[in-house]
Amino acid sequence: MSLNTPYLDCARSAALEAGAFLREHFGSELNVNALEKHDIKLELDVQTQELITQRLLGTFPDHALYGEEGIAGNPASDFQWIVDPIDGTVNYFYSIPHFCISIALREKKTLLVGVIYDPMRDEMWAVERGGEATLNGKPIHVSGRTELSEAVLSVGFSKTGTTINAGLPMLEKMVHRARKCRLMGSAALDMAYISCGRLDAYIEQGISLWDVAAGILLIEAAGGKVEMNPRPDNKDKYSIVASNGKLDLAD
Repeated sequence: MSLNTPYLDCARSAALEAGAFLREHFGSELNVNALEKHDIKLELDVQTQELITQRLLGTFPDHALYGEEGIAGNPASDFQWIVDPIDGTVNYFYSIPHFCISIALREKKTLLVGVIYDPMRDEMWAVERGGEATLNGKPIHVSGRTELSEAVLSVGFSKTGTTINAGLPMLEKMVHRARKCRLMGSAALDMAYISCGRLDAYIEQGISLWDVAAGILLIEAAGGKVEMNPRPDNKDKYSIVASNGKLDLAD
């Protein structure tokens, strides 16, 4: 399948426009909407999602949009854009240049398009169902590593005491078993890095759909595997294990 469908073109254009906006404000004084125990909410998060919404729903006005900063569009539509305007907001706030924009489109429960854009490195991962996963237009594939002792893993920690406490034993176990463990602060970039072989796996106990939707399609198209399950204690959160599909991550 060609990587030139109207859906994918629109997602890429929206990501590029949002990325330029974020680069312009990177390192500047930022307005904070909320300071939470394990998170920060920026006015720029809202502004970036509004920019993306205008681009996506301006082109497809009958679609819906579900994002970290709220919902928009036609709630009855079978087509829903899933958007994280700044994945890695805390990194962004502290001027750490590791964050991204994540945009996915699904029809009912089927993911159709995924785009992850790192504006600081000008790297764009893109995929559509049935096509190849790409990085800046070139085909990519997950790593071929099969031994956990040779693998580099990212272990994420979400923003509640429950999920942090659930993640700590996993981190302790993987620190001993893997070559290296990383806590990088952007779930979407972790997923993108798995799709092109930079990381071998990503594990987190509590994640939102907008953090990983685009990455799921990327990893699966690149030959990897994603297991995601709803958390019984929070209907809007999931536990996730994403990998190259070749590692034994079982207890």
